[in-house]
Amino acid sequence: MSIKGLEGVTGAQLAAELQNGAKFVTYQYCFSILILTFKRFSNVYFIRGGENAVVKGLGYTILSLLFGWWGIPWGPIYTIQALWLNLRGGKDVTQEIMASLRSTASKS
Repeated sequence: MSIKGLEGVTGAQLAAELQNGAKFVTYQYCFSILILTFKRFSNVYFIRGGENAVVKGLGYTILSLLFGWWGIPWGPIYTIQALWLNLRGGKDVTQEIMASLRSTASKS
């Protein structure tokens, strides 16, 4: 599993960051090609306590704004969903990621 922003962080550093408000998030984006609309989630991002999660997901928000609207009927619906989620800081998947990391660590 590839988590952007977690490179070089040790387990102790991760625990300290999480205590200081860090979280793992994913962003939604959509794009349309004629009558087809695709809704996807980004890779997981590690957002440190002082970082702005909305800014980190800005690329996905812009992608949806530019290319999401064009498929009818789902393009506008998925675009609004993506904008709403991303402008709230993305989907918090911290619990799922920590459970996965604990599971991986216990198998080692």
